[in-house]
Amino acid sequence: MSEDAELLGRYAREHSEGAFTELVRRHLDLVYSAALRLAGGDVPEAQDLTQQVFSELARQANRLTRHPALVGWLYTTTRRMASRARRTERRRTAREQEANLMNEILREPAPQPDWDRLRPLLEEVMHQLGETDRLAVLLRFFQSKSLREVGEVLGLSENAARMRVERALDKVRAQLARKGVTSSTAALGVMLAGHAVAAAPASLAVSIPAAALAGAAVETGTTLTLLKLMAMTKIKTAVISAVVVAGVATSLVLQQQAQARLREVDDSARQQADRLAQLSIDNERLSNQLAQAAESPREGQLDNLQKLRAEAAKLRAQTNEMTALLAENRRLRTPPPTAQAPPKTPLQAKEELMNKMNFSRQVVLAFIMHANDHEGQFPTNFDQAMPYLGGAHFADTNITTDQFDITYQGSWQAITNPASVIVLREKQANPPNSPGGKWNKAYGFADGHVEIHAEADGNFDAWEQQHLSGGPK
Repeated sequence: MSEDAELLGRYAREHSEGAFTELVRRHLDLVYSAALRLAGGDVPEAQDLTQQVFSELARQANRLTRHPALVGWLYTTTRRMASRARRTERRRTAREQEANLMNEILREPAPQPDWDRLRPLLEEVMHQLGETDRLAVLLRFFQSKSLREVGEVLGLSENAARMRVERALDKVRAQLARKGVTSSTAALGVMLAGHAVAAAPASLAVSIPAAALAGAAVETGTTLTLLKLMAMTKIKTAVISAVVVAGVATSLVLQQQAQARLREVDDSARQQADRLAQLSIDNERLSNQLAQAAESPREGQLDNLQKLRAEAAKLRAQTNEMTALLAENRRLRTPPPTAQAPPKTPLQAKEELMNKMNFSRQVVLAFIMHANDHEGQFPTNFDQAMPYLGGAHFADTNITTDQFDITYQGSWQAITNPASVIVLREKQANPPNSPGGKWNKAYGFADGHVEIHAEADGNFDAWEQQHLSGGPK
């Protein structure tokens, strides 16, 4: 049984919100990207459509636990939902989109004209494929699966999976050619790998599970008051922002807890300071009385003198204790010079992983474009690939080329199995983000796909040797 089927089964049997939320996170980008294309770039429409798809998934959870490939069902259901929701205005919207696209092309050249022409046609062409061919293209180019992983899903060997993917991609190319968009099969594969799936807004990862589970709860009788309220109306930007702040701002909660701790320390320090001042006054009063008693001791005052001396000693001990407490308070309020950063939340870890995969994909595609322009020769350093990259792809992340190595500098034509040869490798492995997790590194391959490989012990040498240029082809 696949991981998707296990998660869906847990939700169907136990109404596990955690299992359903993990399903949404795994497939959100795929569904949202297809919805965005079907909605003609209308972000609110795409968000509503994405929510409908996952609501339908929640309603049909029992039946779909036996589905062989959930990604195929999600992809097809996205189109079906779009057709049902926009049937009355499809023709008008299509004409407007076509007119706007032509106006943009005439007004100024787009930075990637081939993708701009392909994008409005991609959904229609994909759904003209048979189910197996469509699933092969989805796994390979939309989800960046290796040919081995594609074969496992389709029940094929790696070589048979490669042939299936190539035939399916050639069918897509032929359909596009009939509609006036011409391209080679290799260029089409590179284009799909780089642009077919875009990152969905982070807010959807929080809002969609809530709304989808709410819709399912109405039919199954589950009393989830908050989720029902979310399902009663369209998700508005302000509500999404509020949910995001409440659900994922773990660092803000930690900061508030720290501030509350500091306020408690401040209150304690003020109370101790007041007590210290009172003790100082009492100490001075008793010291004066002790001095007076020592100067003129009279009969009957000796007992009082001893009592005053004992009380004065007790006050001095308390004064020393209060001074030590104030020093401890000052120490607690001073942060350590090398405080450890809090661990990443699962959402932060996933976002960092997605950014790393996107960066690696862009770099590998830049390598391939460089090879196309230089007689098949891969770049020998990142400076040669920079003209094909541009800073816009990763300006908002902390990922740089300094974190990666170029592992292949030869000719593209000399590689007999591009899907198995690493050309880009992350230098340092990333430690597990949770107990029992695995170390991971990002890799880019000569055919344009990227992988995140994980090892429990953090040793990647054996696996890398199998996929470097000197390993098996």
